[in-house]
Formats: sequence, structure tokens, C-alpha cells
Amino acid sequence: MITAGSLTVMTAKDATWCDEMFVSTRGRYALRVIIDLAEHEADGYTAMRKVAERQNISLKYLEKILPVLVSEGILHGVHGKGGGYRLARRPEEIKVGDVIHLTDGDLVTVACVECNSQPCEKTSECRTKPMWNELNHVINDYLDGVTIADLMM
Repeated sequence: MITAGSLTVMTAKDATWCDEMFVSTRGRYALRVIIDLAEHEADGYTAMRKVAERQNISLKYLEKILPVLVSEGILHGVHGKGGGYRLARRPEEIKVGDVIHLTDGDLVTVACVECNSQPCEKTSECRTKPMWNELNHVINDYLDGVTIADLMM
């Protein structure tokens, strides 16, 4: 969960109500794993078990996250002895927004501004929709402006 003042951020995938939005555990863990691998980049390929231990994340959970990060070109994975995971790109090239969008989809503040959402019956007269749209842009622009390297400092 990202909290800035009174704003809590949740993903559209996870939303069952629309007064808050959250970044999922999957998204937060993905960021932790990427930062961990970036900080241990000199070690070469790192076994999933080591990352799980350092980050206190279950291996089963990592087994769900890491293949997505590999398939999207954020991580390289090698099976077998001496294998493991390492970054496929430099930390400066990995945006937090890309990781969150990959794991959680689009972040939205309210359902009516989600892509492909059903228009609300009040859309034509809604005084708040422009504000929600702008807030979505601010949140997504912010996350797209933060890199893994920024989080390592």
C-alpha cells in the first residue's frame, strides 16, 4: 500500500470498492526482489532461495512473481547449478511504474476513470471526474519517474 497524506493507492484489479486503491503485495514484493537483486548485482545470478531469505518472502510466492519479471525482460533467469536470477537491465532503466503496471495493472483512484470501465450514469455532469483523471496522471507520472536506482539511494 502506498500512502501519501490521506491518499491510499490500490490497483483496479484488486478494487472491490472505489474509495481507495492499493498496490498489491505482489507489486510490493516484486519491487523488493528487484531492489535486492540490484544491490547484489556483483554476485551474478542469485538463487531464488537466497532472495526469499533476505526479503522474508516465501519461495512459493516468489515462484509466482519471478517468471513474470523474466518474461517481461526485467530479470534474466537461469536454471540449474549456478543458476538463479539477475537484472536484465540496469537499475536506472527499470521504472517503478513499469513494475507496478506489470504486477497490478493500471492504478486508478475510482472505477469510473479506469480504462474500459462502464460509464457512470452521472459522467456527463460529474464535477469530480476531471480531478480523478488528473490524480491518476499524477500518481502514474510519479511512479514512472522513480527508478530502482532511486530506491537504492
